[in-house]
Amino acid sequence: MATGHTDPQRRDRILTATLDLIAEEGTAGVSHRKIAARADVPLGSMTYHFSGIDEVLREAFRHFTGHIVALFDEHLAVPADRDQAREAVADLIHALSAGSRRDLILTQELYTLAARRPCYRELTHEWMARSRSHLEKHFDPDTARQLDALIEGLTLHRALTAEPHDRLLTLDAVTRITGPSGATARTCPADHVAGQ
Repeated sequence: MATGHTDPQRRDRILTATLDLIAEEGTAGVSHRKIAARADVPLGSMTYHFSGIDEVLREAFRHFTGHIVALFDEHLAVPADRDQAREAVADLIHALSAGSRRDLILTQELYTLAARRPCYRELTHEWMARSRSHLEKHFDPDTARQLDALIEGLTLHRALTAEPHDRLLTLDAVTRITGPSGATARTCPADHVAGQ
């Protein structure tokens, strides 16, 4: 094991090890001893860098949400107009749903933890606000809020279904929320029946 003086990345390794363990065993399976072993650090490093397991979990999840927000930035920093922004949102949904299983599990673990323990809701509120700030570069705040929820829902549906829906359906859903544009929304057969 490296000493603290020659291991400046120790804290980050602890956070990464924590996220790996959460993805494998859930938050209930995480302990100081398991994290230290996974990060290859002395057990004392845990209490040196963090006040307790709650701080480790909060900082690990903050690190994780930063990674997801960076994906929002990667996709939404480039579009020059509203139509391009719609395409970028559709691409983001497909990138997230086709991404690592680890990210999908960590997202659900954080939501579950926040639902059970209000002190963790600060993280989800912060995460949503940061995600929406990227969407608000292209859409009004109410639309950005709706899109944020759509991104979460469609990502989860695509990741967990045996037959993920195609990109055209994703773009149609984004267009329905963001209003009329140059893009033509796909017409569903049910629309014809409802109009008769």
